Amino acid sequence: MALTKPRIIELLLITTIPVMFLAEQGVPPLWLVFATTLGGYLSAGGANALNMFIDRDIDALMDRTSQRPLVTGMVSPRECLVFGISLAVISTLWFGLLVNWLSAALSLGALLFYVVVYTMILKRRTSQNIVWGGIAGCLPVLIGWSSVTDSMSWAPIILFLVMFFWTPPHYWPLSMKVKEDYARVGVPMLPVVASNKVVARQIVLYSWVMVAVSLLLTPLGYTGWFYTAVALVSGGWWLWEAHALQNRAKHEATGTKLKEMRLFHWSITYVSLLFVAVAVDPFLR
Repeated sequence: MALTKPRIIELLLITTIPVMFLAEQGVPPLWLVFATTLGGYLSAGGANALNMFIDRDIDALMDRTSQRPLVTGMVSPRECLVFGISLAVISTLWFGLLVNWLSAALSLGALLFYVVVYTMILKRRTSQNIVWGGIAGCLPVLIGWSSVTDSMSWAPIILFLVMFFWTPPHYWPLSMKVKEDYARVGVPMLPVVASNKVVARQIVLYSWVMVAVSLLLTPLGYTGWFYTAVALVSGGWWLWEAHALQNRAKHEATGTKLKEMRLFHWSITYVSLLFVAVAVDPFLR
């Protein structure tokens, strides 16, 4: 269970299930919700296990990952590799046979993107690692839609973009908190290679684009007043927190005075509220 990183997968499921309600414009078949959720968990769990296998060398040197199963010896590298590959195969077949093959392809694509593109290529080479690597975490939105419709539309693409622009300002505050960890192992997360001022400015820029993109669903006819209200209020609060972090960074705040984790914690609340609104909105139109 620890190899699958269940706390991370919670966020992926928060973005998958509500999109199924939007695609159905009501309650989707409960069996389909179960099949998509379980398939998504298995796929993401396999990706996370393979990520731990590849990163076991630096996980042993970082405080925040020092208790992972491969570091403590609870699981051997070979066991972890077999487990991760097995979940990848099982989840792909599960999606293909019980949901549809479009969802299976998207699921496998997300897994391979996270393991190969992010973990193996980007993570240790560029400060833009989380920007482009975050695409893997955006794909569950497309999977949720395709599981219901077996097709694509502008609605899931817009929500995909919301998650794309959400990921960096979600993760960079956490990276600011633990940048010494990343610096110790040579992973060039943006806060390691840039000042807090630069990072905070990037957070604000991505935040404004994210909120703007989130408001596109309504003029295109996919959502109504309820989603719009939630997107405006929660997005407004996000921007307030992002600018507050930038202001503290400009005044050279460090340590606990920087309060970077305020935005990190709010980012999780924000995406939860936004996607709950995605699920509820069809019932209020």
